[in-house]
Amino acid sequence: MLFKKQRLAVAITVYWVLLAYIVIGLAFWFIELEHQSRKMSDYRLEQLKPADPSFAVQRAGILEDKRKKTAQYIGEGSTFLFLILLGALFVYREVRRQIRLQLQQQNFMMAVTHELKTPIAVTKLNLETLIKHKLDGEKQQKIIRTALQETNRLDTLANNILIASQLEGGGYVPTKEALDLSDLSEHCLRDYRSRFPDREWTANIQPDATVIGDSFLLQLLVSNLLENALKYSPRDAPIALTLEKKGRHILLSVKDQGPGIPDEEKKKIFAKFYRSGQESTRQTKGTGLGLYLCRKIADDHKATLKVTDNSPAGSNFTVTF
Repeated sequence: MLFKKQRLAVAITVYWVLLAYIVIGLAFWFIELEHQSRKMSDYRLEQLKPADPSFAVQRAGILEDKRKKTAQYIGEGSTFLFLILLGALFVYREVRRQIRLQLQQQNFMMAVTHELKTPIAVTKLNLETLIKHKLDGEKQQKIIRTALQETNRLDTLANNILIASQLEGGGYVPTKEALDLSDLSEHCLRDYRSRFPDREWTANIQPDATVIGDSFLLQLLVSNLLENALKYSPRDAPIALTLEKKGRHILLSVKDQGPGIPDEEKKKIFAKFYRSGQESTRQTKGTGLGLYLCRKIADDHKATLKVTDNSPAGSNFTVTF
């Protein structure tokens, strides 16, 4: 990693040095042409004879030619400089975008590796414990419940990766059918309540909220919003799921009481692979695909997804159908 950063620093330095060389060369080109034009004008003026009746006309013509040459050099130089800077800016932005994407992909691979290894290790340890030791029923249920939670994490991770790839590549064609979003939301919340019984969940779900869309994708949308709130909320803080009808709109919101999201991050969090901080030092789990998928699914269902500050603390993710 250090070697790659050094190579990147060298490449950026060379880039700016070459750009500066080109701009300086363009400036010297202008100065040299202007100098030659001035010498030619001075030479032509020296050849004129003041006694010649057309002296004034010829002198004015020479000065006008010099002015036109100067304007030509300025115009050509300005055009070349504009094109050079425009091209340099385009190349610089594309290279920066590719570098950021590469870093995000590296972080994504690190996160996926961690997300795969942890539940596999926990599940393996729990199963080995059940095999090697004779435990009472309560302890067995606790170990089995933990193993199921980790298996569900693996299932969510696999779904996010597969669906993100299929939606981008056109491999998944969403269905369009009338769905009861109220029942779907209640089902997702019941699943999280059973998986995390020690967490506090609150719900305000109005009945008969019908939308047109894909059942699997909308379930993934609600699950990812709940999962995101779960990751960032304190263990003793409630997570609220609200579904309400307002006129022709249906509003689905998930509120947490976590640290919240800075204003400058509110738009970035929906980008693919984007996660705040460095992967090697980040404490929260995730791959940077959950909220990206939520935005993609919302867009595919002609809905809008926004994040605002929750009161007194945390975030409020709202999907408006």
